Amino acid sequence: MPSFVIHHRHGQADCGVVFTAFRGFASPLRHTPALASCPVGGHEIWWTVTAEDAAAALRLLPHYVAERSTVTRVEQVRIP
Repeated sequence: MPSFVIHHRHGQADCGVVFTAFRGFASPLRHTPALASCPVGGHEIWWTVTAEDAAAALRLLPHYVAERSTVTRVEQVRIP
């Protein structure tokens, strides 16, 4: 199954809204670690997921978060 990186960006004032959006939303991403710059003032979050396509990857997120996110298909490569 293809891999994707989901990138979400929000403002400082919206940080709480983003995390609250996951409450009551059934997603395999809930209660799992994600890379985030929120604790250091950047207010961006990155998830690496597997999904059938980019649209399916976005469906792993609550609507509020998904509509403010981008998805990039990625593959692992060996760096020489």
